[in-house]
Amino acid sequence: MAFLESVLEPPSYGWKDEFGELSKPKSGQIFKEFFSRLNVFKNKKNWLSFMSWFMVCCLAPFLFIFVFKYFSIKLLIVAFVYSMIVMGTHGTIWLHRYCTHGAYTFKNNFWRFFTQNLTLKIIPEEIYAVSHHVHHALSDQPGDPYNAQGGFLYCFLADVNHQPISRSLSEKDYDKCVNLMRHTGVKTNSYAKYNKWGTLAAPIRTITAVLLNWAFWFAAFYLIGGFGLVCAVFGAAGFWAVGVRTYNYEGHGKGKDMRRDGVDHNREDMSINQLWPGYVAGEWHNNHHLYPKSARSGFKAYQLDLAWCYIKLLSMIGAVSSYRDSKKEFKLAYCQKIVKAPILANKGVPKVYDREPEEVFIN
Repeated sequence: MAFLESVLEPPSYGWKDEFGELSKPKSGQIFKEFFSRLNVFKNKKNWLSFMSWFMVCCLAPFLFIFVFKYFSIKLLIVAFVYSMIVMGTHGTIWLHRYCTHGAYTFKNNFWRFFTQNLTLKIIPEEIYAVSHHVHHALSDQPGDPYNAQGGFLYCFLADVNHQPISRSLSEKDYDKCVNLMRHTGVKTNSYAKYNKWGTLAAPIRTITAVLLNWAFWFAAFYLIGGFGLVCAVFGAAGFWAVGVRTYNYEGHGKGKDMRRDGVDHNREDMSINQLWPGYVAGEWHNNHHLYPKSARSGFKAYQLDLAWCYIKLLSMIGAVSSYRDSKKEFKLAYCQKIVKAPILANKGVPKVYDREPEEVFIN
């Protein structure tokens, strides 16, 4: 816990106030911190945060060109599916369940690379994964990088203000950070390079990986449907990249206790299960906080989990060698067990049963 409490670079307004409670900065303070941390001319260690939002800015023109030049109902449907379902589900599969929680393992590096680049690359693994470990350790407490009690902007701009790793890690703690990311295949800096750049990721490798990824998908979509399809998909990806930054604010009840009996079983934090992110991205958030290392979080019959479908499919074809599935544990712990009456062998008071009583789980 001591490591996770200090692994992120604290904002200028701090994690806690003088009373030990969550520091709740005003909007002006949040924006000031945001633009300060984007300034690569002031400090080159801001490069990863700058790159993250620069990619969003690069995608914005595609969205405008799509809307004002290539708009059609067909392409709108494509854009909707790509942003809401494809990008959302991929974020859950790659960034959430694999990079952060290691909920499954790939058979080899090919399938890891394939899954990593299944969509446009936008969110750097380092910014997401390390801070998400902190989020689980300090959920809804001071130090949680996207604590919903801090307000909408506190969460929305967290990738710049709260999620980058600390720039003053000891070599021992830096090695711990490297270990958190080792399974992802992300090439990390030496400790000396970390002191120069302030990140795990190496700038040239990271930028090159993004350029190659974007070039591949630009060519692929252009060959499939021309520049109109490129604009629709790239614009949709940018829309998702902005929208996903609102998720944790919503997923933790907007700072209020919105948990429902029989739906949100985890009571250790304010996470809630929501139908929309659940269906489009497999993100049943309260279930996930109960079993964070599970490759499946859609445990109930109505909880479709597309991310789990992908992981299970890869397992069936041998591309995923192992995974954790906590559905059985969830049912035993949180679903009421009813014993159906057995089929009787004779009328009257039975002495012999044709079969054992059947156990059925209900919500």
